[in-house]
Amino acid sequence: MIRFITAAVVAVAAIASAAPAFAHVTLETPKAAIGSTYKAVVRVPHGCGTAATNVVRVQIPEGFYNVKPMPKAGWTLETVIGPYANPYDNHGTQLTEGVKEIVWKDGNLPNEWYDEFVFRGTFAGTLQPGRFYFPAIQECAGGEEAWIDVSGDENAEMPAPSVELVPAEAAGH
Repeated sequence: MIRFITAAVVAVAAIASAAPAFAHVTLETPKAAIGSTYKAVVRVPHGCGTAATNVVRVQIPEGFYNVKPMPKAGWTLETVIGPYANPYDNHGTQLTEGVKEIVWKDGNLPNEWYDEFVFRGTFAGTLQPGRFYFPAIQECAGGEEAWIDVSGDENAEMPAPSVELVPAEAAGH
């Protein structure tokens, strides 16, 4: 009986310590190869406090180009277009501008529900291995959750969704 109680306490403690990680906005696929196409699935696990999420914004950093967001039923999709700092070769075509921000708005994601927001693009071959961040903001009635910390600090309260970039050879490409 004491073993069972001890095991139960350890299990509850492990779950409780893991719970904050699930509260963050994250990307479904944790690694990507430099120079490859990547399907980003942004996972939104809750609203702002108890308020429903009505807008999800994702910033597209330099080095991720040819971005195409997936429309989402019940949400209005907008993109903000701007110039790239450097042109990117996309199968023989030079791209000098592209999506800098994706906005899904006019939706309703209650705090009790979970949803995903999807886009794809290509990581430039000139990027270096390491963390690559997609800062995201949830807007709700009366507030927001800004997942924009790109410091890499494991204890960051509001870390931006990120993917670990690895050399193409390491990813089997």
